[in-house]
Amino acid sequence: MFETLRRAFRLPDLRNRILFTLMMFVVIRLGTYIPVPGIDRAAVAQLVGKGGFLGLLDLFSGGGVANFAIFSLSVLPYINASIIIELLGSVIPALQELRKEGGKEGQRKIAKYTRYLTLGLAIIESFGILAIFQQYLSSTGFFVKLLIVLSLTAGAYIVLWLGEVMTERGIGNGVSLIIFSGIVSRIPVGVAQAFRLTQAKSLSVLGLVGGILGAIALLLLVLFAYEGERKVPVQYAKRIVGRKVYGGQSTYIPLKLVQAGVLPIIFASTVLMFPATVSQFWSTSWFYVNIAEPLTKSTTLTHNVVFFFLIIFFTYFYTEITYDPTKIADDLKKYGGYVPGVRPGEATAHYIKNVLDRIVLPTAIFLAFLAIVPNIAMRNLQISAFAFGGTSLLIIIGVALETVREIEAYMMMRHYKGFMK
Repeated sequence: MFETLRRAFRLPDLRNRILFTLMMFVVIRLGTYIPVPGIDRAAVAQLVGKGGFLGLLDLFSGGGVANFAIFSLSVLPYINASIIIELLGSVIPALQELRKEGGKEGQRKIAKYTRYLTLGLAIIESFGILAIFQQYLSSTGFFVKLLIVLSLTAGAYIVLWLGEVMTERGIGNGVSLIIFSGIVSRIPVGVAQAFRLTQAKSLSVLGLVGGILGAIALLLLVLFAYEGERKVPVQYAKRIVGRKVYGGQSTYIPLKLVQAGVLPIIFASTVLMFPATVSQFWSTSWFYVNIAEPLTKSTTLTHNVVFFFLIIFFTYFYTEITYDPTKIADDLKKYGGYVPGVRPGEATAHYIKNVLDRIVLPTAIFLAFLAIVPNIAMRNLQISAFAFGGTSLLIIIGVALETVREIEAYMMMRHYKGFMK
């Protein structure tokens, strides 16, 4: 591994991308410590420390909410906007055409619509955050509230811009890496708190050891799921062009068990936080106490059941929109390829879709169980000190593997061995 890293840093382009990504991490971490003026941050940190919706939001922002920093909203408005655009793209014909046949121009327009919606959602969520902490304001004047809303909205849009720049000039997906950095930054805090509780006899040594062993087991299971694939055999017919013979080789189409990567888990988590944000605009607390809070508190049955089915839904949804069996079948037929024992064209598309359906459902259920079991274990073992559970570990592992694969791609272009054998 260290030899691979050494070779990677010998490649100027790859070295610059890695260093640029690390520099963006520093900028984002600094943004989580630049405070928004006009509020009692000590009281905010105390409220956030109680967990629930604010604790989950603070985890995704890397401690930005507890500091009431300009990056408190992080990439959540953008993720919510992406969910809405993707869902609308399944029912609005114009968006469907842009996504399927628009090419780069269509992608550019969809990205523009997502940015506009991100701005609107950032304003709404800023008002929601303001409503949560309004009792801690130094002044209830209009300009103080306006300053806070503008600061949070601008911070969310800056984070979006940083994510896009990281994707373009860095290594890996910028938005996923921002969430990754926020969660990783909270791990040392959670581990230190767990040991303090163990010393104070508030957390048993057995519970601490059980949590560590559970995290290791979860790590191995997630690695197994992300690395697994179903190989669909493909045979290419021989073609004679002039005096040369083309084709005739056997290969396969690799269908990953986790086609959608880490996005279903991120999307499911943000959807669960949305009701709590909306509830802050209501004068009554009934909606928050009976609906929003049970959805955002990871140890409740409501949260885990809804989270379970949301992960399954988004896994199916993203696989459906990113993997088109008809297009794969048409490409195979165009270049003289076929699946042995299956007729080219529509029959091949139907065969590939059946294979996808058979691997997506058990994989989605598997990932959903991996996400909720640690939450239940943390409740039973009273491991409340850890700042991460199944969701966070799944995101960390998924983003890390996807980033390593992108580094692999650069290494393979230079004929270097990579991390994965």
